[in-house]
Amino acid sequence: MRFILTGNVLIVGVGLGLSFSLARLFHKEGMRISMASRNLDKLKDISSEIAANVYKCDASEIKDVQNLFNSLDASTGTPDLVIYNPSARVRGPVGNLDPIAVKKALDITCFGAFLVAQEATKRMLKAGKGSIFFTGATAGVKGFANSSVFAMGKFGLRGLAQSLARELHPQNIHIGHFVIDGGIAGSKFFGDNGNSNNSMLDPDEIAKTYLSFYNQDKSAWSWEIEVRPWVEKF
Repeated sequence: MRFILTGNVLIVGVGLGLSFSLARLFHKEGMRISMASRNLDKLKDISSEIAANVYKCDASEIKDVQNLFNSLDASTGTPDLVIYNPSARVRGPVGNLDPIAVKKALDITCFGAFLVAQEATKRMLKAGKGSIFFTGATAGVKGFANSSVFAMGKFGLRGLAQSLARELHPQNIHIGHFVIDGGIAGSKFFGDNGNSNNSMLDPDEIAKTYLSFYNQDKSAWSWEIEVRPWVEKF
């Protein structure tokens, strides 16, 4: 028997690819979707398709995140699930990097995750339940040359998630960190390439992993999972 889910999902940092797949799947499962992004124009089609609430929010800005959750308080209420997707890359040799651009990238990838988790946690503790998921990357467990900024941001994100899991699991708040180890088909970084050999991650299949994680019985909660294509080296 298939059970229909109920409740609210907030997806922060919505863009093409994984975020849209997550929105569609959780909507199909019966949950109401709210989406937050710095650019609302790209959300028009998906928000119309699944009747989602949309909010303009720069997750790296304290006031924006506070306003986002205050708006949710007045509309859908405390989310049952919050998914944090934003990240930023600044590539190049460490001696050539612009410190201002580096700080902004870290604010988006890591500090913003803290801000969103903090606001979500305050409300979930009062509700006595909730789930907060963070979208990580290979860079969160393995730093590459000329990618120090992305590694810093994703290592910090993973550390935040691990610490929050230990703090909040005993308070009935499920924390998840997803190591996306490989290129996502259709993403702005990797393109589609047809993916005829399943050599890239299918965003719809990744979304199913998030759903399965969300449905875990708390007698066997995980805090982290890796997903990668079958041909990806690790």
